[in-house]
Amino acid sequence: MILKNKLPGHLMAALAGVLFTFAFSPYDYWPVLLLASGCIFFLTQKEALRPALVRGSMFGVGLFGSGTSWVYVSIHEFGSAPVPLAIALTLLFTLFLTSIFITPLFLAYVKLRDRYKVATTWQRAFLFAGVWVLFEWFRTWFLTGFPWLLQGYALLDTPFQGWAPVTGVYGLSLLLITTACLLTSVLIDKCRLSAGQVIALVSIAAAWLISLPLNQITWTTQTDKLSFSAIQGNIPQSLKWKPGYLEDTVRTYFKLTEKEWGRDLVIWPENALPVFYSSVRPVIQQIDRQANASGSAFITGIPMDDNSTGEPRYYNAIIAIGTGDGRYYKQKLVPFGEYVPLESILRGLIDFFDLPMSAFSQGDHNQELLEVPEATIAPYICYEVVYPDFAAEQAKDSGLLITISNDTWFGRSIGPLQHYQIARMRSLETGRYMIRATNDGKTALINDRGQTVKSIERFKAGVLRGDVPVMEGITPFMRLGSFPVLLLSLLMIVLVACRNRRKP
Repeated sequence: MILKNKLPGHLMAALAGVLFTFAFSPYDYWPVLLLASGCIFFLTQKEALRPALVRGSMFGVGLFGSGTSWVYVSIHEFGSAPVPLAIALTLLFTLFLTSIFITPLFLAYVKLRDRYKVATTWQRAFLFAGVWVLFEWFRTWFLTGFPWLLQGYALLDTPFQGWAPVTGVYGLSLLLITTACLLTSVLIDKCRLSAGQVIALVSIAAAWLISLPLNQITWTTQTDKLSFSAIQGNIPQSLKWKPGYLEDTVRTYFKLTEKEWGRDLVIWPENALPVFYSSVRPVIQQIDRQANASGSAFITGIPMDDNSTGEPRYYNAIIAIGTGDGRYYKQKLVPFGEYVPLESILRGLIDFFDLPMSAFSQGDHNQELLEVPEATIAPYICYEVVYPDFAAEQAKDSGLLITISNDTWFGRSIGPLQHYQIARMRSLETGRYMIRATNDGKTALINDRGQTVKSIERFKAGVLRGDVPVMEGITPFMRLGSFPVLLLSLLMIVLVACRNRRKP
């Protein structure tokens, strides 16, 4: 009977998690976050530990089961796993993310609420919001991190995105989750507002209003402009890594590039040449000569092999040649895609654990940026662009951002569009233009406000041409990072705890 009474609440928690997905690209219905966040707060705000953990876990399954459903495409279509096995592995992935990122969030909330006997709903709202944002940050680094589906991304392209260059994406998350929980507390209390509730609501309303003039501030200034061509090869993933297809790949990129020489920047995407650098030195040397002769800096992604230490090491890399200079090794690697956790156990079980180039090493943390005439470029390879503080630190000494990617692994799913939305947030946070070059889309130019200036249609080969401003200046977020928002979140928790500790 108890289970029956609780079941509707458990199902509502899962539905709230599913609703979260519709706040992000490609749907972009950001107000549903207020509804979904308020719902999960309502469902857990006074529950005992066990039902709160069940509901929190159901929410996580709904969130990751819908929001990261694109993992199924990689496992089934490119990992060659049968449908039942692909479904099972996707569910396992969802449960794993839930167990390490979402269930502990609700555990922390309930333990703190009960430890300090937090009775008023508006104080519970602040406690829940503070814990939520700290766990979003926790998602960024624990076990290499998975900072996907952070609430703040949903406010991109709204008049309220102005906090992003000041606080970063976590500041937008804090604004959303605090608002949702406070409004829900008002409904729970049937609009009988306490003095504390009124002060809290006025404060959060002021934060929303302040974001409007903040959105009009230009934090960085243009110093120069570069012409560029970004090449989208649209090489099918099923053929990309086949040795016999390498010649066709090279021919495709050379043909798309032949009329682009003379531009300041010519950019190919991640692993455009799907073979180790040492194996294509003649091709690289030919490109270098062509780029130098035409006055172009050529930038491309390519796997690098390094035997300098006596033991072979492999890197996912981006290089600049011609009039450009620099070599960058990817620092943030994707589990299973670029390295295999528990490799001795999982290698060979199914094709998914033997994907091409899944044995990369991590690049050093203190690498030089790429240099081209008139600009220093901060490079990001694929997944690296999802880390807010890492991206901001890389951008400090740059005038331009370039990210290269190969989202072909995820087919026509929502994953690549979510990835693109995240990349746009990095431009907004840093006040820098970004050139994004991908194999099959979305190749685009993004301005310093996170808006798409121009792009190439997905799943088509083509060239994106244009001029990109070089910027200088530092946004508040680049200077201070996420620290102020994390401190505020922690302070919210501490103040609630201290206020209730003083009660008899």
